[in-house]
Amino acid sequence: MRTTLLLAVICCVNLQYGQQITIISGSVQAMGLNTPVKNASIAIETLSQTFFTDSNGHFKIHIFENGEYVLAISSPEFLPKRFAIICDGEPIDLGTIFLEKDISQEKSDNLITLTDGDLLDDGETVSGALGLLQSTKDVFLNRAAFDFGQAFFKVRGYDSRNGMVMINGIPMNKFFDGRPQWNNWGGLNDVQRNQEYTNGLEMNPYTFGRILGNTQINVRPSAMRPGIRLSSSVSNRTYRRRVMGTYSSGLSKKGWAYTVSSSRRWAHEGYVEGTLYDAYSFFGALEYQPNTKNSLALTAILARNRRGRSAALTEEVFDLMGNQYNPYWGIQDGEMRNSREREIFEPIVMLNYGLQLDKFNWSVGVAHQFGTNTRSRLGYYNAPNPDPTYYRYLPSYFINSSIGADFINADLAREAFLKNPQLSWEQLYAANLNPNEGGKTAYMLYNDVAEDNYTTVASSLEYRLHENVRLGFGGNFKTLSSENFAKILDVLGADFHEDEDSFSNTLNDAHGKLQKTTGEKFNYHYLLNASQFEAFGQLSTTFGKWSGFASISLSNFSAQRNGLFTNERFMENSFGKSKKVGFSNVGYKGGLTYFLTGRHWFTANAAKLDRSPVLQNIFINPRENNEVVPEIQKETIATIDVNYFMRLPSLIGRLSAFYTRVMNTTDINFFFVDSGLGSDFVQEVVTGLDRLHKGLEFGLEYEASSSVKVSAVGNWGHYVYASDPSVQINFDTAGTEEDLIAPEGNIDLGITKVKDLKLAQGPQRAFALGVEYRNPKYWWFGATANYLTHNYINISTIARTSSFLLDPETGERFPDATDENVAKLLDQQKLEDIYLLNLIGGKSWLVNKKYISLFASVSNLFDGVFRTGGYEQSRNGNFGQMQQDNLSGSPSFGPKYWYSYGRTYFLNLAISF
Repeated sequence: MRTTLLLAVICCVNLQYGQQITIISGSVQAMGLNTPVKNASIAIETLSQTFFTDSNGHFKIHIFENGEYVLAISSPEFLPKRFAIICDGEPIDLGTIFLEKDISQEKSDNLITLTDGDLLDDGETVSGALGLLQSTKDVFLNRAAFDFGQAFFKVRGYDSRNGMVMINGIPMNKFFDGRPQWNNWGGLNDVQRNQEYTNGLEMNPYTFGRILGNTQINVRPSAMRPGIRLSSSVSNRTYRRRVMGTYSSGLSKKGWAYTVSSSRRWAHEGYVEGTLYDAYSFFGALEYQPNTKNSLALTAILARNRRGRSAALTEEVFDLMGNQYNPYWGIQDGEMRNSREREIFEPIVMLNYGLQLDKFNWSVGVAHQFGTNTRSRLGYYNAPNPDPTYYRYLPSYFINSSIGADFINADLAREAFLKNPQLSWEQLYAANLNPNEGGKTAYMLYNDVAEDNYTTVASSLEYRLHENVRLGFGGNFKTLSSENFAKILDVLGADFHEDEDSFSNTLNDAHGKLQKTTGEKFNYHYLLNASQFEAFGQLSTTFGKWSGFASISLSNFSAQRNGLFTNERFMENSFGKSKKVGFSNVGYKGGLTYFLTGRHWFTANAAKLDRSPVLQNIFINPRENNEVVPEIQKETIATIDVNYFMRLPSLIGRLSAFYTRVMNTTDINFFFVDSGLGSDFVQEVVTGLDRLHKGLEFGLEYEASSSVKVSAVGNWGHYVYASDPSVQINFDTAGTEEDLIAPEGNIDLGITKVKDLKLAQGPQRAFALGVEYRNPKYWWFGATANYLTHNYINISTIARTSSFLLDPETGERFPDATDENVAKLLDQQKLEDIYLLNLIGGKSWLVNKKYISLFASVSNLFDGVFRTGGYEQSRNGNFGQMQQDNLSGSPSFGPKYWYSYGRTYFLNLAISF
C-alpha cells in the first residue's frame, strides 16, 4: 500500500514535466563593501525549496511552475529583500542585488534566554521559550520575542520544553526538564547568527520536531562572514557591561576555516538589588572541506555563568519595598553577598561531518557535554529562619493572629523590617559561634549540585527523488549520567555540621559520618541515568497547487535512580538502584498547503504524538528514595493548526488558528505545608492532568514606502486545565515517630477541581502596533505600543481538593465552607493589564571598509511596574487556616508575584572589518 501511494505521488509529479522552466539568475553583494555575500538564501516564498548563492555571490535557480511569485533574498547580518516575479518560461536576470547591513539584529543580544525554571526561581521577566524565536522573520513571532517577552508572554501558551534547539543538527534539550539550557552557549551572539527556525509543526530536515518549533544553529566556520568583529555594550538589565570579539578566517584555498569568539558580561548588581552577574564565554571551531561536497568540523563551546538570584514577593512586601527589592542578600565586611547564587559551567565538544551532493544531503555528529549546575542556599537547623521576609517577621503575622489583631506589634514589625530589610550575615556568624552549641552549625551555606555527562549522536539525511519529491530520515541517541548531591560551601564560623534531618532527628547518610564540614557532600547523594533513542522518517511533495508532507517518529526512553546515601527515614529504598522506568513513544504529523495564487496560500497541519515525562517528574523524591510515581503514564499531545499566508510586494501577513490538548501530564511540586495537626515538607504528585491551548494569532507588516514600515500583531488565546487530576502528597518524615500527619508517608487527596481554570502561561491575549522608519543615510528608528491582558497566577491544587475543606480536629467539613465562601476564597486571580511602549534605533557608518554600527533600545519607556506572574502558596493546609489568614486582606501566605523591571536600556557599539 505504501509503495502504491509513493508511485502515485511520483506519477502526479511527472505531470509537471510539460511545464515551461523559468531560470532566475543574479548575484548578491554587500552594499558599500561591494563584496559577495555567499550562502545567501534565495527562496520562492510559496515553494518549499531554498537555494543559496555560491562563493562569488552568484545564484541560478529553476522554477518548474508558471505563475506569479515573491522571491525573497536573505542572509544573516543583512536586511532581506523581496521581489515580485512572473514565471512564464522566459529567463529572469536580476543583475546585482545589494543587501544592506541589518544592525537591528543587535536587539537579540540582550534577549535574555533563560529557562522557565529560572523564571519561576529567579523572577526574570523573559520566557525561555522566546529564545527559540530569535531567528524567525515571521512578523508575529518576532514581536512576541522582542516586545511581548518583557511581560512573560509564551507563544500559544507553550513553554520551551515544546521547542527543540539543535547546534549543528545535534539536539540540546535536557532530559531533566525537557528544555534547552541557553546559558550553555550564552554570550556567543556573533557565532549564532546562522539560525534556521521552523515554526510549529512545519517539517524540519534535522528532526521530527516539537509543537512550538525548532531552531537549528549552524556554527560551522565556513558559514560565517570572514573578518573581525568587536563590540561593547552597556545596559541596566541583568548585566551592566559586555565586551565581545570574534574572528573568522573564511575558507582558505586548501579547504580550511576556523572561528574563535569570546565574550565577557558582568554586573556588580543588576536591575534587581543584590543580583550580581559574572559570565564569560569562549567558542572555537575548526573546519576542513577537501572539496565542495565534504565537510568535517570540530567545535568547542565553554560558557560559564554565575549570577545572584532574586525572589518572588508577596503584595505586602512589595508595598513596603518595591519591585527592585531582593531579600536574599546582605552586607558582609562591607561587600554585598547573595545567599542564593546560580553557577552553570557545562562545556560542549562536538564533531560533525556533512556530505552534500546534487540529490543527497547527509549529516552526522557526535557531542559530549559535561560540567556542573549549582544553586546555593542557606540551611538553618534548630534556629530561626534567617529570611527577612519570613512571615513571622512581617506586620501581617500579628494582624492575622487567631487570638485577634495586634496592631501595636504589627507597627513594630513594620518599623523593624524597614530598618533591617536585608539578610544579616553578622547574626548568622554570631549564632554559629554560640559556645553552647559546641561548634555545631546553626546556619550554613551549601550548594545543590548536578554534575551531568551527556553524550549525543545524531544523523539526518535528505534525498531528492524528483524536483518535487523529497525523502528524509534521521535519528539520535542520547545518554545521561547525572550525579546529584548537596555540598557544604561555608559553615559560617562553625566547626562542623551534623548531617541529620532537624524535623525527625534521623540520619541523612546512615552509613557515613555524622559530622561534616566545608567541601563535603551531605544531605543527599544519588545518580540519575537516562537514555533515549529516536528515529524519524518524512516525505514531502508538491503537485500543481498543492504540496504536503508526512512524518513519523519512534522513540524509546528509560531512566533509573541509584542512591549513594542510605537515608534513615527510607532504609529499605534509598540506597542502590531503583527499578528501571521506560517508555516507548510514537508520533505522527503531516501538513497540506494549497496555493490560491503565488501570493496567497493556506496550510493545515496536524500531529498526534507521545512523549515521556521529563526526568524531574518520574521520581517522587529522588533526594531521599527510589520511589517512582505510581502507574506513571506517558503524555499524549493532539494538535492542529490552520494558517493563511499573504505575500504581496508591500504587505505580508499571517493569520493562524490553533488547538492543542496535552493529556496525562504528571507534575511534582515541593513545598512546606501546615495541616493543623503537624507540619512537614511535602512532595505533591499530580497525575492525569490535561491542558488545553487554543486561539488565534495574526501578524501584518505593511511597507508604506521605501523608508516606512507599519506592523500590527495580535494573539487571542484560551489556555486552561482540561481535566480534574488526582493529587497525592508524600512526606519527608515518612516512617518516623515524629510523623503526625501520615504514618504511611503519603496521603491520597483524590481529585482536585481545577478543570476550566486558567493556565499560568503569561498573558493569554496580546496586541501590538509598531512603526519603523529607515533613512537612506543609514539610520533608523522604531517604536512599538503593546497591550497584554488575561494573565493569571498559578493555582494551588491542594486547596481545590475535598480534604482541604475538612476540619482536621473533627473530620467534618468546616461550617463556613459553603460553596459561595469557597468559590470566593479560591477565585483564581487575574493580574492587571499591561501597557508597554518600546523604542529601538541605530546608525551605521562605513569608514575605510570598516563597518561601524550603533544600536540602542529603551524598553518600558513610561517606567510602569506590573506583575508578570505569580502563584498561590500552599502553606495553609485547610480552609479554616486560609480563611483566618485572609481576614485582614493582607494574608501572611498570600500569593507571591514576580514583578517587571521598570524602564531599561541597552546600548551596543560594534565594528567589523
